[in-house]
Amino acid sequence: MITMREAVAADAAAVRALTREAYTKWVAVTGREPLPMRVDYVEALAKHRFDLLHEDGVLVALIETERNPDHLLIVNVAVAPGHQKRGLGRRLLAHAETLAREDSLDVVRLYTNARMVENIALYESLGYRIDREEPAGTSVQVHMSKMLASQISASP
Repeated sequence: MITMREAVAADAAAVRALTREAYTKWVAVTGREPLPMRVDYVEALAKHRFDLLHEDGVLVALIETERNPDHLLIVNVAVAPGHQKRGLGRRLLAHAETLAREDSLDVVRLYTNARMVENIALYESLGYRIDREEPAGTSVQVHMSKMLASQISASP
C-alpha cells in the first residue's frame, strides 16, 4: 500500500539517501552530481515542504516544493530506481498542483538540466512548457512552467 505524508526534520537522512539513489543515473549524463545530490537536507527540510511516498513503510519517492508569492516551485522530484515507471512521479507532480491551488497559486514552475531529456519530455507531456534556457556552470538549466487548468478556464 502506498501512503503519503509530509516530511519532518527526522526524515533528513532518508530524504538524502533516496535522492542520491534516484539521481545516480544522471551523473554519467551530466558529467557531475546533479544539485539534488549535493543539498544539505537538514537545511532544506527547514526551508521547504517535502511530501514523501511510502510503499509498505519504505520511502520510495518524494517531492520538494517551495512556495513563492506568485508560483509554487518544484525543487526536487525523486523516485527510487526500482519504483520508476510506475506513475509515482506523475502522482507527486499532480500533488504539487493541488498544493498550488490550495494556496491560490496559478503557476507551477520547475527547472532541470537540459541533458535530462527524459524528464523534459515527461514534464511537457503533463502540460509544462519551456520558458527559457540559461547557462549554469558547465550545463544548461531548462526552466519550465505550467498554468493550472482552473486558472486558465477562469481567464477571459
